[in-house]
Amino acid sequence: MELNDEILIDAPKDRVYAALNDPEILRQCIPGCEELIQHSDTELEALVVLKVGPVKAKFSGNVTLDKSGAPDAFSLTGSGNGGAAGHAKGGADVTLTAQGDQTLLSYQAKAEIGGKLAQLGSRLIQSTAKKLAGKFFDKFAEVVNAQVSA
Repeated sequence: MELNDEILIDAPKDRVYAALNDPEILRQCIPGCEELIQHSDTELEALVVLKVGPVKAKFSGNVTLDKSGAPDAFSLTGSGNGGAAGHAKGGADVTLTAQGDQTLLSYQAKAEIGGKLAQLGSRLIQSTAKKLAGKFFDKFAEVVNAQVSA
């Protein structure tokens, strides 16, 4: 499954990049995130509760950041296990482009799922993933915009 989208954030690029690397901001923005622990500059551990159709699961997983293209771009990869509900792994490439005092955030994400979740059907999974990504970026823009105006 692939997701691509972009969002215009009312903040300068350096502020957006810093926010994307702030575990507390990410914890607030990730739908269902109960815990986000930063183990190093590039390693995070997450505990997320998600409901996909009739399946509700608690996922624990790890995320690795590749900041070699910073601050214009970075990549992340991760995997999570939801016990009987299944597992997921994937990654995303994020690009930040300055547009005056605003920043255009573009992303391309890929994910693979297995277990009970994979049996729900690709349309339900795709629409849920799109909705979750939308919630994340809407909340992220809201948090960053609030920081800028504070």
